[in-house]
Amino acid sequence: MAHIGFAGLGTMGAAMAANLARSEHEVTVWNRTSGRAGPLLDLGAGEVEDPAALAAASDIVVICVSDTPHVEEVLFAARGISAGARPGLLVIDCSTIAPAATRSFAARLAEAGVAFVDAPVTGGSEGARNGTLSVLVGGGDADVARARPILELVGRTITHLGPVGAGQVAKAANQVMLAGGYLAVAEGLVLAMKAGLDPELVVAALSGGAAGSWILANRSGRMIANEYPPGFRLALHRKDLGIALELAREVGATLPQAALAAAIEDGLIARGHGDEDNSALARAIRELSGLDG
Repeated sequence: MAHIGFAGLGTMGAAMAANLARSEHEVTVWNRTSGRAGPLLDLGAGEVEDPAALAAASDIVVICVSDTPHVEEVLFAARGISAGARPGLLVIDCSTIAPAATRSFAARLAEAGVAFVDAPVTGGSEGARNGTLSVLVGGGDADVARARPILELVGRTITHLGPVGAGQVAKAANQVMLAGGYLAVAEGLVLAMKAGLDPELVVAALSGGAAGSWILANRSGRMIANEYPPGFRLALHRKDLGIALELAREVGATLPQAALAAAIEDGLIARGHGDEDNSALARAIRELSGLDG
């Protein structure tokens, strides 16, 4: 039995930490803002006041926060993980951040004898609750082997893609594909609606064919209703597209679809829709097509 620390109790992190707390492992949690740990305490988890205390109490620390600066703060602030870490600690970062920053963080921690694995996840809030996420892993073989039993408690598919940073590269590719998927489903539904078809019948008809997808199955209803309750926030997807587009510039890839989605998301965020689910990309397509004012 390992003692696991978990930093970051947002929509994804809280659900992942709950799955860990239901396991045989001892779990301690920390969140930057107070008041999020209650359900986890009910499951038997403990809570500490800062990441340094989290590291001191743990064999393995999992991080799930929103962006690169937040990961750096959790790791290296005055009371960050590095301040409380003992040699032999393993840090598993499930956040989605820049691959170059990931490699830099791993190198800094290695100087103190702390191992690092990047393990961003995909599968939405539903996957986080159900423990069925896909986990995209980068790190050394021994470190990934040590992390795998923990990752198997939160994910169904665990793929070791290469050295540190490889998981973040794969996550950037995932977010690019999601951008195209959301736009494609939104455009197809708007076309059917403008032509007078029942969009729910269209979804049923297309779901079993080549156009079938997770987005069509799980987010088409929101697009049809033009209601986008919180799931994976549009503003976070825009952050991820920024990472992907920067990586594309570094490696010489051209991503016109991702650039278009980023521009549309910028407009939606400027109008106050950044906290809506990422499927709110359909809001823009509906408006451009005259379905909504």
